[in-house]
Order: sequence, then structure tokens, then C-alpha cells
Amino acid sequence: MDKVMKLASQRAVVVFSRSNCCFCYSVKSLFHELGVSAAVYELDEDPSGAEMEKALARLLGRKPPVPAVFIGGELVGSTEKIMKLHLGGDLVPLLRDAGALWL
Repeated sequence: MDKVMKLASQRAVVVFSRSNCCFCYSVKSLFHELGVSAAVYELDEDPSGAEMEKALARLLGRKPPVPAVFIGGELVGSTEKIMKLHLGGDLVPLLRDAGALWL
């Protein structure tokens, strides 16, 4: 858990992902289209990925725990939460407040 929280606090936007996950791809694509340079950790490609995946599952209370999105060091949630924020017009202000956007 400590490693996850440390990584999550090092950048304005952090996405824990799996390279073969279509929901993860959607979230990463959205951030890219918005001009956000998110730190992405592909758990299936990281030597500590299994350990981080277990920690995220405990934190989120669900399996699979990806995508797991942190903005400003705070856990925001998964695809559903990110899309809800985006469609409601609340994602860009949140990203701007976290220093991920300069618009």
C-alpha cells in the first residue's frame, strides 16, 4: 500500500492500469485528449505489479482494481467515476486544481 500511495502522490495524475484492459485504455485516452500527461503504471508489466494490484484491490474494495485513478494524490476512482466527472463538467476543473492542466 505504501508504494501505491507514494507513486500516487508524485504526479498530478496517476493511473494504475493493465496493458490489456479496455477500460484502462479509455481512461488513458481521455487524459491524453485533454492534454494531461498522466503517470501510468502498467501493473502487468511492473515487477511489483502483483503487490500493487493487491494493495489497490484492498483500497478500492473490488477486483480487478484497474483502472485506479489518482488526481492530486487523492484516489478519484475508476472509469465510471472519471467518465461521470467528465460528462458532468467537473473533471477539467479538478485537473486544473491539481496542476495537470494550465488552460
